Amino acid sequence: MPELPEVETIKRQLNNVIVGKKRKSRGLKSTSSSSPKRIKSVEILEPRLIKVSLKSFKKAVIGATIKAIRRRAKLLIIDLSDGHSLLIHLKMSGQLIYQPARHPELDSESHKHTRVVYNFTDGSKLLHNDLRKFGFVKLVETKEVLKYLEKEGYGPEPLEKNFAPKNFKTLLVNQSRKKIKPILMEQTFIAGIGNIYADEICFYAGVKPTRIVGTLTDEEIKKLFNGIKKILREAIRYRGSSADLYLDAEGKEGEYVPRLKVYGREGEKCPRCGGIVERIKIGGRGAHFCPRCQK
Repeated sequence: MPELPEVETIKRQLNNVIVGKKRKSRGLKSTSSSSPKRIKSVEILEPRLIKVSLKSFKKAVIGATIKAIRRRAKLLIIDLSDGHSLLIHLKMSGQLIYQPARHPELDSESHKHTRVVYNFTDGSKLLHNDLRKFGFVKLVETKEVLKYLEKEGYGPEPLEKNFAPKNFKTLLVNQSRKKIKPILMEQTFIAGIGNIYADEICFYAGVKPTRIVGTLTDEEIKKLFNGIKKILREAIRYRGSSADLYLDAEGKEGEYVPRLKVYGREGEKCPRCGGIVERIKIGGRGAHFCPRCQK
């Protein structure tokens, strides 16, 4: 599932090319004019992804321009000019691929899992692909988005400036009997961290993913906090991890997988101590760690 770095990457790229800003960023270049692109039409190839009546969805989307694209946890929020917002969750296999105007048409194999197509007035397109069809698109009034997010109960955003070590330590106090990796992945605890980065954060801190939170020392808690900040920022810099089906908005794989230390490296040597990386299951999910240097 795309985690915070992957969704943040897509958000930044799409903000540059769909909202209409002239600034340039790595990868996709802004080709828009001074006014934002308008959605000319929408093709709904898999109605089950749209969690509202198709009539209401089309009425809100067609003719609208995109005012902003935001992220909360693993959720992408697209604010439309008509006062509505699209809430998009990519779940296990979702992709949002931007296809510029005059771009060569994709062959049938490349878009056989496309579920929704947003066609813009300049000829560009936004393709919502989803192999497993677990994702969704919800339509909410923009003024109601905050209420929706509060109802979801997301925890703090780990990369915000006001998320400090003392906040992290305070959160852990209420989780003292639980294992650290599942807690890091709990969206009501901290928003946006999933399986890949929880493994990497635990490795960075030298903490075994099965450690009970109440046994962590102050130094280990500090290392976990620093690992959260460092690894998520670094993963964003490399446009995320394409460990499965993730592609960025340009249709390219993220470049962070070669920099992963333990995730997906079962049986390989630990880059820190030379021990052998192991994989176990915690709560039905795989966890990768080095038994020699993670205690």
